[in-house]
Amino acid sequence: GVTEIQPSRKRLLFELFFLSGFCGLLYQVVWLRLAFASFGIVAPVLSVVISVFMLGLAFGSWTGGRAIEKATRATGRSAIYFYAMIELAIGIGALVVPLLFGIGESSLQRLGEANTVSYLSLSAAAIALAIFPWCFAMGATFPVVMAYVREHPGTDAKSFSHLYLANVLGASLGALLTAGLLVEVLGFRHTLWVAGLFNLVIAAAGISLGRQARSEDRPAHAPDSAAVAVEGSSVPWARAILFTTGLASLAMEVVWTRAFTPVLGSQVYAFAALLVVYLVGTWSGSWRYRRDIARAHAPSNGALLAIVAISSLLPIVVNDPRLAEGAGTRAFLALASIFPLCAALGYLTPRLIDDFSGGLPARAGRAYALNVLGCILGPLLASYVLLPLMGAALSLVVLAAPLLAFAFILRREVPARWRWGVGVAGGALVACALFVNVSYEDPCTWSASRCEVRRDYAATVVSTGEGMEKRMLVNGIGITELTPITKFMAHLPLAIHAGKPESALVICFGMGTTYRSLLSWDVSTTAVELVPSVRDAFGYYHADAGAVLRNPKGRIVIDDGRRFLNRTRETYDVIVVDPPPPVEAAGSSLLYSREFHEAVRDHLKPGGVFQTWFPVGEERIARAVARSLAEVFPHIRVYRSVEGWGVHFLASMQPLSPMNVSQMLGRLPRAAQADLAEWSTASLAVDVDKVLASELPIASILPPDASMRITDDRPYNEYFLLRRVMSPR
Repeated sequence: GVTEIQPSRKRLLFELFFLSGFCGLLYQVVWLRLAFASFGIVAPVLSVVISVFMLGLAFGSWTGGRAIEKATRATGRSAIYFYAMIELAIGIGALVVPLLFGIGESSLQRLGEANTVSYLSLSAAAIALAIFPWCFAMGATFPVVMAYVREHPGTDAKSFSHLYLANVLGASLGALLTAGLLVEVLGFRHTLWVAGLFNLVIAAAGISLGRQARSEDRPAHAPDSAAVAVEGSSVPWARAILFTTGLASLAMEVVWTRAFTPVLGSQVYAFAALLVVYLVGTWSGSWRYRRDIARAHAPSNGALLAIVAISSLLPIVVNDPRLAEGAGTRAFLALASIFPLCAALGYLTPRLIDDFSGGLPARAGRAYALNVLGCILGPLLASYVLLPLMGAALSLVVLAAPLLAFAFILRREVPARWRWGVGVAGGALVACALFVNVSYEDPCTWSASRCEVRRDYAATVVSTGEGMEKRMLVNGIGITELTPITKFMAHLPLAIHAGKPESALVICFGMGTTYRSLLSWDVSTTAVELVPSVRDAFGYYHADAGAVLRNPKGRIVIDDGRRFLNRTRETYDVIVVDPPPPVEAAGSSLLYSREFHEAVRDHLKPGGVFQTWFPVGEERIARAVARSLAEVFPHIRVYRSVEGWGVHFLASMQPLSPMNVSQMLGRLPRAAQADLAEWSTASLAVDVDKVLASELPIASILPPDASMRITDDRPYNEYFLLRRVMSPR
């Protein structure tokens, strides 16, 4: 007869699924970043990558569950061989996906702006074609390995949760090590190679398992799914709950990312911390479930849903800026507030799938696919409907509503002594969320100064302050303020240009000050801005914004700046870039890298001048920026700002002659002089002299180590944890 699966093999399956989960999160993190580089740092790219990733998992799970029994019968092979082949295919994806992204990028460069229907649809198709096959394969691994377990009668019928626990634990470590170690040490390309190597190791182990099997361990072809009575038939609302919790949890993750950015920051480590807490919470819940079923004691689904519903409201109530002081305390509260919900869902999801499937791969595949289908729709709902219309806090209340509804429907499964307490707690939390609490995302609700909020699919933009104290915040992060520095970003490169400049491009619109200053030279000016609401806030900062917008020589394009350069055929006399702060911000390296500077070079006219801004930041990052610039441009001048912080890098393919004060003032048209003098604290001549006299030799900034540079593959400025720990100075 066929024996029960050996404990050593059960442990090996756990280890293999641990590695598989590690690789899966590594792929998701790196593929998302590569997609940003190829298709633009726009919200649709984020949503498409996540949704296609989840769609592949759903279809793979559903198809794998339907097909694996037929495949083992037709071939006489153990299901573990098919698992090995699937993992081998996933490993190939580590090499293929970057190539497919490159093909998609080059094919779509001539389409319109990033928010046009044609580009959004075709870029989504390109991303889907690149990553869907490998995500499909990842989804198929669950039912295929469950089929292998079923080849051993007498084995635990709750095998899904055993594999799920291993997968989530591996995913937690994958998210942590990818951001905290691998990318910084190896770069994106070699990090993908590591994951591909692990997939090959898993495949080899699967083949070894198949070869080691005794003849009696060959597929016993357990009774057909339809003939097996499973406990899942008596689980009320199982399908609806799995779909709804998947939708709510992934939608909430998107909302949390926006809501907590003011607290956690915009660095890759902030996003990694949020993801790791999400996954560790899920793992802890799954671990508790496996422990409880071993003891034959577990709470009811109704009790679990009550915990899910109540904990879904905690991130709103706990993260009120009036409740805590100090960045560290606020960050801790933000991360801690999501843990109970993740743990509750980590317990509930594998339990429902176990109960629904009874260990049958086909039923488990369908149940898991329903959960993942919700995960597909959740980010889209949050990004394009809830956040633009409601903001973060109200979006979380809306997403909690169906969870509260399910808790009410199954209230009789909650112990009688707890029902009233659960109801009162839920009602109190909803009331606080709706009528008492305020959020970090919208300081207008708790700030006394003048304030305006604009929301769109890309971001929440807050304009606040009066006079010269006006500030702009994007997703709660201070981006810019009214300062003469942004005027010099325009006037310095235009004045140092050897000929008569006729055209200019500014990437990152901000408050529109640099765009306004460029137009004062009466040159054709294009501004590229990623967030529509940033453009729409122009009038808040400048009284003459209406007249500036009507200037026939100016235009504002909503697009990713790098993508705009790659798709346009236009060339410019001056290109100005003001990357969003801080210099460590996620995605900022795409505007500091050598490859970006090459794209800038290719769009400068002969004698053209490029200006990029480096604010306050780590000295090593400033040197890396200088190196990535010097590898492309042979002539560079560096000036400190008029306010004494940050530096202007001016670069060109032709020599840049030094200027004195009288020369620069003589090159400024009358309107440009008036513009530069508008916010002067002393006099125009004094301000110009302060900048020109502060020139720094580029040789004094270039690093002695040639590896200290920023490239698309090695974003030196974004991934810095290890070097700061090892060498803090």
